[in-house]
Amino acid sequence: MNDLTSKKVVIIIAHRNFRDEEYFVPKEILEGAGAEIKTASTKMGRALGADGGEVEIDLLISEINIAEFDDLQRKSSHNSIQSISSFEAVVFIGGPGCLENLDNENSYKVAKETVSQDKILASICISPIILAKAGVLAGKKATVWSSPMDKSPVKILEENGAIYQDESVVVDGKIITGNGPGAAKEFGEAITGLLTTL
Repeated sequence: MNDLTSKKVVIIIAHRNFRDEEYFVPKEILEGAGAEIKTASTKMGRALGADGGEVEIDLLISEINIAEFDDLQRKSSHNSIQSISSFEAVVFIGGPGCLENLDNENSYKVAKETVSQDKILASICISPIILAKAGVLAGKKATVWSSPMDKSPVKILEENGAIYQDESVVVDGKIITGNGPGAAKEFGEAITGLLTTL
């Protein structure tokens, strides 16, 4: 039995149109193992999934990667500010709203900081594009969502130095990638498995 008590994970989702099962399935697996989950997005309030699922946002993405974390926490009455050092894993979720909401410098900073602090960085569906653009997949094996009609996500990964694998879930060191909602359970189990080794 995996015991993740005292392990904290932040899951990053689009505020609108995240892929429901990619969020709820791994979250359930992680919470079932005892992990504490925080959900981050570009806005506070209630986020809405592409299939109608709702989730309250705990913190903003911009609040995860504040360099002057201790300083800011002392000055702020807003107690949701967290540094990456307080999490064991950072997880990006895909869906139709993913790139529109999350493909930006704030997300790149989080991805880079997660890797530099030797934490687990996980990403599913279309969201590995964010990791690729952040430069953290160079030389790493990874997967991403694609379709027979749209291979551009694979191209973006390869252009940024990733070694694309046509698999549902790929683990390379502390980077875990999944290729879509069908991989949500395996993705959640891979994160849980890696967290238990820490």
